[in-house]
Amino acid sequence: MPWSTIDCDVHVNVPSMQALLPHLDEHWRDSVVDRGMNSLESISYPPNAPLTARPDWRGKGGAPANTLDALRSHALDRWNIDVAICHCLYGVQLLYSEDMAAAFAKAINDWVAKEWLDRDQRLRASIVVPMQNTEFAVAEIERCAVDKRFVQVLVLCMGEMPLGRRQYWPVYAAAERHGLPLGIHAGSSYRHPPTSLGWPSWYVEDYAAQSQGFQSQLASLVCEGVFVKYPKLKVVLLESGVTWLPAFLWRLSKFWRGVRLEVPWIDRSPAQIVRDHVRLTIQPFDGPDDPAAVAKLIEHMQSDDMLLFASDFPHWQFDGDDIMPAGIPQKLHGKIRRDNALATYSRLAEQAA
Repeated sequence: MPWSTIDCDVHVNVPSMQALLPHLDEHWRDSVVDRGMNSLESISYPPNAPLTARPDWRGKGGAPANTLDALRSHALDRWNIDVAICHCLYGVQLLYSEDMAAAFAKAINDWVAKEWLDRDQRLRASIVVPMQNTEFAVAEIERCAVDKRFVQVLVLCMGEMPLGRRQYWPVYAAAERHGLPLGIHAGSSYRHPPTSLGWPSWYVEDYAAQSQGFQSQLASLVCEGVFVKYPKLKVVLLESGVTWLPAFLWRLSKFWRGVRLEVPWIDRSPAQIVRDHVRLTIQPFDGPDDPAAVAKLIEHMQSDDMLLFASDFPHWQFDGDDIMPAGIPQKLHGKIRRDNALATYSRLAEQAA
């Protein structure tokens, strides 16, 4: 029976350091115990923040639901999801030690494979990579790419420097070689403030500022020439929001026309490059409820290929069971729920066939 719904963003969280210990080699297990390390939890998604989980998706003690049974009942079975791509946002990017980051990235990917992918055939996953060291990141892609259930490479939106910088290009070469999109997820390593003006006071400021990070990364990837160098590479913006994109592309393309002698390797309009290579998940969908306004937004994007369905389980981006944001035309539901994902994730297309 053909797939009807592909969820491009569900979250699985490491329950404790004890869960990762079996997946670390002896040196790092001893190091974790000797140092008394209890967690590497990412502070980008504080567990008690309201947006971190829907009220009905919280488990015991109010923590975000974090079991396979919860994922099945709240999302997979509830909405007849055929395939869901799991993302593990753990504190790998927070580590200053390149070697420790590589060890934990490997442990997380092995834990995801054993505790999630092996237990439900509907699940796929993104490869967590230690971007602190490009060589280590490429090695982890090569190691995990053998398992076809890994369908994407996962990095955070706000790292140490813009993602278009050439030191990262071997990561994109490996991703392209294995048919793996680059997933850029909202989140920060907090090497720099999440806003361009410095450190904010409140979580809501941090969360709203993520769109600035996505804009900067998108400009970097385009202007540095990543998509010219790797013409088959796809990039998926995860939890980026949507409404900022048309105005940003208009602005970037306008200024490119005035200073394009500076970046002669860009062979066409930045807006066209982004439409060809970049996709966005629809949660959070920050558009209005008015169907006419949403139709106008998609018209301004000049493409109906760019949006991918995501429940964003267990994050709180919508209530109830209406998984398609209000206002999205009915004629696009099939493309968003299935077709666009199959066109983006070559491994899913092969498996669906």
